[in-house]
Amino acid sequence: MRNPLADRVVEIKPSGIRKFFDIVSEMKDAISLGVGEPDFDTPWHIREEGIYSLEKGRTSYTSNAGMKELKQEICNYINRKQGVTYNATNEVLVTVGGSEAIDVALRAMLNPGEEVLIPQPCYVSYDPCTVLAGGVPVPINLKAENEFRLTAQELREAITDKTKVLILAFPNNPTGAIMEKKDLEAIAEVIIEKDIFVISDEIYSELSYAENHVSIITLPGMRERTIMINGFSKAYSMTGWRLGYACGPEAIITQMTKIHQFAIMCAPTTSQYAAIEALKNGDSDVAEMRDIYNQRRRYLLHAFKEMGLECFEPFGAFYVFPCIKEFGMTSDEFAMRFLEEEKVAVVPGTAFGDCGEGFLRISYAYSLDNLKQAMERLGRFVGKLREEKNQ
Repeated sequence: MRNPLADRVVEIKPSGIRKFFDIVSEMKDAISLGVGEPDFDTPWHIREEGIYSLEKGRTSYTSNAGMKELKQEICNYINRKQGVTYNATNEVLVTVGGSEAIDVALRAMLNPGEEVLIPQPCYVSYDPCTVLAGGVPVPINLKAENEFRLTAQELREAITDKTKVLILAFPNNPTGAIMEKKDLEAIAEVIIEKDIFVISDEIYSELSYAENHVSIITLPGMRERTIMINGFSKAYSMTGWRLGYACGPEAIITQMTKIHQFAIMCAPTTSQYAAIEALKNGDSDVAEMRDIYNQRRRYLLHAFKEMGLECFEPFGAFYVFPCIKEFGMTSDEFAMRFLEEEKVAVVPGTAFGDCGEGFLRISYAYSLDNLKQAMERLGRFVGKLREEKNQ
């Protein structure tokens, strides 16, 4: 029998996150700090709107690009937050989570062999989605000494005559790093000069702690060369509702919608009704959850300081990225031994790119009680490793 599989699919490595959670799922009294999923229930008034839509029998397909009212509310939200205007009719696409938006954006924009610049450490889907779209992923290794922010020099050095797209993902998963306006202005000059495009993944935009999130679409010349992606999973604790969106130039959104039309048809109808309610009346819910995340963030940074574990201060998302290089172990070795000996699951930094070696991703989308128990175990484990090192 001939090989039924596509070579480029077989060659894609499985997610580096999963093996730890396959183990922890069967481990008694284990604590998992690895999943990037809010521990809050979706706010009741948002759930209620979804329930009401079902009671009213609103279970038909919507238009391919999404309900008109939802797309208008997305435009209202972006204008309220960023002062940028989009046309709801032809510059917005409602997708099945932000992940689908990333996938269809790359497929709509890339010709075979064109390069996509991917600052790392980063979300695990960017590289494989680029490959599946026929593109060539080109990593840009970010540095802890720069707080994992992309610099204009790093961007310029990575651009070739084949470069088509830069994926910009801030606040960042896994590092929690942010890009301030001055950072974005510096790289926007290079983007315009080199005539490349941006996919700006802003799924954590509402989880910025130092100041309000600034999108690159607000800068001169950038709205017309950016696909801005966001969604409802993180800000509104709506992960299972599977709803995201993309906003950008009509020429690109039209082609993204065509792919979405043939592959998906439309995003879930019930979720779209709930999302309208989230955008209209969910600001206070977001603010409350953000305050709680910030409390957890400050607790973890204090705990790391107490145990002498190096960690730069992240100002976004709900992750910390502590450095474990002092122990002379790979990230994978540290995480596996920590899981086996102390029953706490964290993610090796290498799951998010080779430059994540020597770091761990710890999510604080968990209760403070769980975090305190996990930090007690981490402190004990770190103390044990230091004793071993000094023997």
